[in-house]
Amino acid sequence: MVDAIQIKISLDNTIPRIWREVLVPKDISFYKFHHVIQIAMGWTNSHLFEFVIEGYRVGEVFEKMEELDDDKVIDGKETKLIDLINEPGEIFKYCYDFGDSWMHTVTIEKYISLDDSHQLPFCLGGELKCPPEDCGGIGGFYDFLSIISDKTHPEYKEMREWFGSKFNPTEFDLIKVNKKLKNIDRYIKSLEE
Repeated sequence: MVDAIQIKISLDNTIPRIWREVLVPKDISFYKFHHVIQIAMGWTNSHLFEFVIEGYRVGEVFEKMEELDDDKVIDGKETKLIDLINEPGEIFKYCYDFGDSWMHTVTIEKYISLDDSHQLPFCLGGELKCPPEDCGGIGGFYDFLSIISDKTHPEYKEMREWFGSKFNPTEFDLIKVNKKLKNIDRYIKSLEE
């Protein structure tokens, strides 16, 4: 048996809500959980991230950070979720891309035991496609959606050229997400090389 946590991740200020529900090992590090969120949501891991939980900041620690920052960041590679969370119902924040400030609400739904054959991490479900990277945050995202849905909009052609492909806001491919999550260790290693 393996102990797991069922977690819901919701992108703040989206209507309807863009969300994913995942199962992760109980002893997962915040660093690996960041990558689970990146894959499940559809982000491209192109920016910095940070978790904020009960006054703690957890993320990547760089050599010269201490000189620049009075508030210490706890190393996400060395800190596990179970080090800072205690029970179902707890909520904390995940911020991705400090420029666009994609703020997510992370809710611990429940702890469960699974047989050893169950794939972890695993995405149970979700709705809607996450915004394109570098579109300007929530406001920019809704401007983007408005522009690409109106071929007569003066910025339509420019926006289509910038994005480079058709954007379907209702798209979410659970099978594709779980294929990527199955290879998460290889994915992380490729990013670190």
